[in-house]
Amino acid sequence: MNYYGDWINVYKPKNISSFGVIQKIKKKFNILKIGHAGTLDPNAEGVLPIALEKTTKLISLINEQIKIYDFAIKWGIQTTTDDKDGEILDISKNIPSKKIIEENLKNFIGDILQKPPKVSAVKVDGKRAYQRFRNNENFEIKKRLVRVYKLEFIGQPHQTISKIRVECGKGFYVRSFARDLAEKLNTKAHIYSLKRVKVGNFNENNSILLDDLLKMSEMAFGIRGIHSSISVLDDIPALEIDNNEMLEKISNGEKIRIDILLNKPLIQNDKKNFFVTNKGKVISLGIVEGSFFKPRKVLL
Repeated sequence: MNYYGDWINVYKPKNISSFGVIQKIKKKFNILKIGHAGTLDPNAEGVLPIALEKTTKLISLINEQIKIYDFAIKWGIQTTTDDKDGEILDISKNIPSKKIIEENLKNFIGDILQKPPKVSAVKVDGKRAYQRFRNNENFEIKKRLVRVYKLEFIGQPHQTISKIRVECGKGFYVRSFARDLAEKLNTKAHIYSLKRVKVGNFNENNSILLDDLLKMSEMAFGIRGIHSSISVLDDIPALEIDNNEMLEKISNGEKIRIDILLNKPLIQNDKKNFFVTNKGKVISLGIVEGSFFKPRKVLL
């Protein structure tokens, strides 16, 4: 089966890494090239967009999409990994009230500086932070600018556990947020549970459980498991082209004139992303410069 230009929205269960998920899918369906957008920690669950074959070239676009996480913070205990898997590092008897938590959430909305956890995939001098942590190396991670669009207090199942929802951009770490919020409230905390409910147009409702996917035959997979790049990146304008000469130029990375196809001049020159499609399939991602489409990634 040809998986050209397609995605699967997999619901990752707990107790498996994101890499482990794609390896299972690759082996089951004999896919040559596969990748995922946005790593989830092994004990996190939720939406994990999977790119197939040449669509892996578009993963960076999905990584730029807005994400939504639901998570629970356990108050009073700090761990080495900022989640419940780590060893206890410090303890505090100060358990913040719902009112104080809600009042302080607004301090973390907007563009904020955040230091990723030491157990993370962030590279420090060419080496993954989690590798340095496991080797007991002394190292520091620089703070990075991340964007938070919305924070919402959604529940208090226990006096020491608060449930929060965040809508955020690329590079945001929920574990770091829990650590920083606790510091702001003069206490300690870690992430007790974490679920990603949305990545761009990928959401919990249109996802497929990993176990259900692996039970499918290849034919059923093709029918039920696939999302097109056009549907999941529908905020990017697209132009359908069936001219063979133009398609050949694009395949060679050459720019093509598109104002003729649109039957109108292109006024804007903002260099925003633009898709070129053929028979409904994305064949190239590029930018518009004046009257021309300039390919940046070619999927032919």
